[in-house]
Amino acid sequence: MSLIETVDLWKTYVMGGEEIHALQGVSIAIDPGEYVAIMGPSGSGKSTLMNLIGCLDTPSRGTYRLNGKSVDQMNDDELAHIRNEEIGFVFQTFNLLPRATALHNVELPMVYAGMTSSQRETRAKEVLSMVELEDRMTHRPNELSGGQRQRVAIARALVNSPSILLADEPTGNLDTKTGDEIISLFGRLHKDGNTIILITHEADVAGHADRVVQIRDGRVEQDRLSDKT
Repeated sequence: MSLIETVDLWKTYVMGGEEIHALQGVSIAIDPGEYVAIMGPSGSGKSTLMNLIGCLDTPSRGTYRLNGKSVDQMNDDELAHIRNEEIGFVFQTFNLLPRATALHNVELPMVYAGMTSSQRETRAKEVLSMVELEDRMTHRPNELSGGQRQRVAIARALVNSPSILLADEPTGNLDTKTGDEIISLFGRLHKDGNTIILITHEADVAGHADRVVQIRDGRVEQDRLSDKT
């Protein structure tokens, strides 16, 4: 069974009395353990697709099944549970709390999951070690480099052991060397069994995934294995 399955997914916005079709009948399936890049230029619909996969938005029509369950039939509480525990988000802008330490930033999703203070601290330290930040746990975001901030964001995304790691342009605010280090980290996480979906407009970044889904004008233009496989 596919982890993610979209069937004839549409997203339509009304702007100035005119309908804008951000997605036009997207059908894709992603299996557990895959490393997939969704690639396309600005305005192609890739970010809209990411928002639907991440349960941050709902489709205008079509079906989205996650772990065999139809997302469009879930209530707000079920969707909130999925966003907190089934999907780990990594954003281009890190989205860290500026006054909280790396450790407390990583603990945050576990607060909503109802874990105890000692459970949270143990697990947060564990994932910060996974991303090689054992010596930066008490640092705040302004005391960390861009690459370190993104590692904290990745640790936070991993902390509830989600089914999917969903990364939106994760190297977009980083220099080339630091971006390469973050992509290498994704490669290691994938080898550890994580399902990774990478949203990017850069072909060289997408090339690190095993499979590339090319989106253009709201449609799947191409779905292929990457050159590395």
